[in-house]
Amino acid sequence: MPVLELDNVTAAYGKAEVLHGIGLKVEPGGAVGILGANGAGKTTTLRAVSGMVKTGGQVTFNGRKITGLRPDQVAGLGISHVPQGRGTLARLSVRDNLLVGAYRRKDSRGVAVDLEHYFELFPQLAARRNNLAAALSGGEQQLLAIGRAFMSKPELMLLDEPSLGLAPSTAQGVYEAIAELRRHSGLSMVVVEQNAALAFSIVEEAIVLETGHVALAGTRDELMGMDAIREAYLGG
Repeated sequence: MPVLELDNVTAAYGKAEVLHGIGLKVEPGGAVGILGANGAGKTTTLRAVSGMVKTGGQVTFNGRKITGLRPDQVAGLGISHVPQGRGTLARLSVRDNLLVGAYRRKDSRGVAVDLEHYFELFPQLAARRNNLAAALSGGEQQLLAIGRAFMSKPELMLLDEPSLGLAPSTAQGVYEAIAELRRHSGLSMVVVEQNAALAFSIVEEAIVLETGHVALAGTRDELMGMDAIREAYLGG
């Protein structure tokens, strides 16, 4: 059974429909990319899963229909959403930002274990655990936002353009960290990206959106072999 399935999903802001029949499946432990230009509907697709936009069609999580649930209800089921812009809590320390991610959890011992596990995976933040989030670089803030989502102990993580606003080398480092987190946690992921090369470094499958429609879908190797993908997203 897929962890996440979108079947003929539509989404609208007011009367303006921006998604038109999106289909997507994420298998347990799998990672699927959503590619496309600005305005293609990538972010809205994640918002449709998270309950942040008026949605039609069917979104299911572990076989349960979640279409129409509130964002807090969706999060409570085990779906974490890391939006664009990172949104770290600037006046809190790195450690406290991570603990905010675990506020729903009742297993204090498990929270402590996961906190140390996160710091083992990301030693550059372990060294700055008591620093304010505002003092971190852009790449470190992105890792912190991902870590905060990880601390909620999700089964599925939605990542919205983790490379946005980062220098190429920093973005590469963030994606290497995401890959490491995935290896150690077994998380399922949906990754929205404009930079296909980065997305393809961690996803096995992807869809390409154009004006709210699925224009292409396939495995990483299938898509990387298509001239249209190479020209539009991989620099020819």
